[in-house]
Amino acid sequence: MQLQRAVFFLDQNLKMNPQVYQSIKLMEMPVMELRGKIEEEIDRNPALEILEDKSTVSLDADIPRKEEDDYFEVTSDSGYVRRGGDEATAEQHKFIEGALSRSETLQEHLLWQLRLQPIDEKSRQIGELLIQNLDKDGFHKEPVAVLLKDHDPRQIRRVLTLIQSLDPPGTCTRDYLESLRVQAALLPDAPEGIEEVLDCLELLEKGKFAEVAKKTDRTEEEVRAIFGRIRELSPFPGRQFATEDTRYVIPDIQVLRKEGEFVIILNDEEIPVLGINPFFMKISDKRQGEKPVRDFARENIKEARWFIQSINLRNHTLLRVTRAIVEFQRAFFTYGPKHIIPLTLKDIAQELSIHETTVSRTANGKYLQTEWGIFELRYFFTNSISGSGSGGSRYSKEGVKETIKELITKESRRFSDQEIADLLSKRGISIARRTVSKYRSELDLGSSYGR
Repeated sequence: MQLQRAVFFLDQNLKMNPQVYQSIKLMEMPVMELRGKIEEEIDRNPALEILEDKSTVSLDADIPRKEEDDYFEVTSDSGYVRRGGDEATAEQHKFIEGALSRSETLQEHLLWQLRLQPIDEKSRQIGELLIQNLDKDGFHKEPVAVLLKDHDPRQIRRVLTLIQSLDPPGTCTRDYLESLRVQAALLPDAPEGIEEVLDCLELLEKGKFAEVAKKTDRTEEEVRAIFGRIRELSPFPGRQFATEDTRYVIPDIQVLRKEGEFVIILNDEEIPVLGINPFFMKISDKRQGEKPVRDFARENIKEARWFIQSINLRNHTLLRVTRAIVEFQRAFFTYGPKHIIPLTLKDIAQELSIHETTVSRTANGKYLQTEWGIFELRYFFTNSISGSGSGGSRYSKEGVKETIKELITKESRRFSDQEIADLLSKRGISIARRTVSKYRSELDLGSSYGR
């Protein structure tokens, strides 16, 4: 007779509650997307209300604000400035006039992330070829074996795995099924058996859960739960970037130079000031009304406060990250784009004692207005010309590209790529002719024969 014994297993799982997840998502949102989320939350939560919406006020209006109503002011941040009077109106005009229109491609989004990875130059070249080979869905146009037939297969597999893990996950795959498999493998809390259930995707789409349960040796309830997680994935991850529509970008933050010092201004014109509905505060009192009513009011008030705190944290983190960028890239803000220096997410994370992913979420999709133009925050993260990160050359790739652009636009005659490399060498910037050719192509500048 076989005896059954109790067995204990120690298992570590990271679970994220809805409030933390909401806070992370708000951290990623640019100003206009955040405004849309606020409107959704206002409709959903009756305890949340708008105290003031400056976007609906005349540009010439100067409305006084009460200190207790200001949920967005981060007075502990020395880089933040609250504006008033004529100065406020002038800066508001600058933000609105600074709006620009652009649409980011899937390739641009992936190439930026690849540039920040600590990999060797050969792997970076393979990665760039793979990314440029993607169609609008995020899948390979040409088979990888044909595209990279002269490269090391093991190195190709490593780079493929890296790109597939970038945002959005699941790109650089053959088809939607492989993309779903990659995304499922990257889930931090993937349900057990999701790979086997993916093998039966055609049956699932026809609603044959009982047949799938029999094939995978699971209950129908388990199969339905796993299918629910699969439906959260994106079968065509690249399509979110495949749009021809014009997208207007509003700067989230601005850096001004006043009397030799840099001043950081948060764009709070598009974000309404939020507060708690006084009626809900009243009925949440234990001396008022029935218990179900009080519980309903208290739950909504709790969620409203968390939402306001999450927005406050988003703004505060954005200010801190921007201030750190300004400190590292002081030469850029003083003299212009060609003076940008190598900077990594790790540099900012260590400076602020926060995680690199927090810096990445804060920088992603946000725009910064400067006297040199409007730039994405992630523009300021760039590798050195001799390697990854800020530990290599003191010259950044973007800075060198700006110098090349300056040489070409001001040339007295048409310089060849080798002549440009020689001129750069005299300035202490040592790069090969083929690198000059590559940077020139990225700047969309023709060769000496085509200029």
